[in-house]
Amino acid sequence: MEFWQDPQFGAKIITLMAALVLVLQILMVAQRWLVTNIRAFGVQSLLLAAVAATIAYFNHAPHIYVVAVLTLAVKAIFLPVVLERLVTKIEIRQEIEPLVNVPVSVIVTGLLTLLAYTVAESFHRPEEAVGPAALGHNVLAVAIALFLIGFFMMVNRRKALTQVLGLLCLENGLLLAAISLTYGMPLIVEVGIFFDVLVAAMVLAILIYRIRETFDSMDVSRLSRLRG
Repeated sequence: MEFWQDPQFGAKIITLMAALVLVLQILMVAQRWLVTNIRAFGVQSLLLAAVAATIAYFNHAPHIYVVAVLTLAVKAIFLPVVLERLVTKIEIRQEIEPLVNVPVSVIVTGLLTLLAYTVAESFHRPEEAVGPAALGHNVLAVAIALFLIGFFMMVNRRKALTQVLGLLCLENGLLLAAISLTYGMPLIVEVGIFFDVLVAAMVLAILIYRIRETFDSMDVSRLSRLRG
C-alpha cells in the first residue's frame, strides 16, 4: 500500500495541521497587530481546508470537498482581503490594551487548551482508532480549544474587529469538530451555517466602519457610555 493511501499517514498529517491551527490561535491571542491577526486567521482557515480535504480523500466523502473549497475561497482568501482593506480604511493598525493583559491571556489560553483536552479525553475510544473512519478523532481537543479561545477573544478584546476575528475562530472550531467527528453534517446544514457566519462577519465589518466614522474609535467599551 502506498503511504499516501495509508490511514495512519493521513492521521499524522491531520494531527500536524491541527497542531499548527492551535499554535496560530494562540499567536492571535498574544498578537496586537490587526493585520497579523487577520493573516494568521487566513492561514488557520487554509489549514482547516486542508484537514477537510484530507479527511474527504481518505473517506471518499465528496461533500466534504465542498466544505474544503468554501473554507479556502471564503475564509482563507475572501474574508482576510476584506478585513485587511477595512483596516486600511479605518487607519487603525494595532489593538488597544485588552481587558486582560497579554501574558495573562496566554496563560488563560493554555488553561483553556488543557480544559479542552480534558473534555475531549472522555470521548476517546481506543478501539475505534484504526482505519479511515477514525481519521480526525484525535483533533477534537483542538476543535474544543478553538471554540473556547475564540470566545475568550470576543470577551477579552475591546476593538470590534478583533471581536469579529474571535467569532470567526469560534466558528472554525465548530467546523473542525463537525468534519473530524461526523465527517460533515448534512451538506445543506453545513453550507447554511457557513453562510450565516459569513453574513454576520460582513455585517459586523460594515458596522465597524460606521462606528469608526461616527465615534473615531473602535473601542466598543466606549459605547456603554452613550446615553439616550
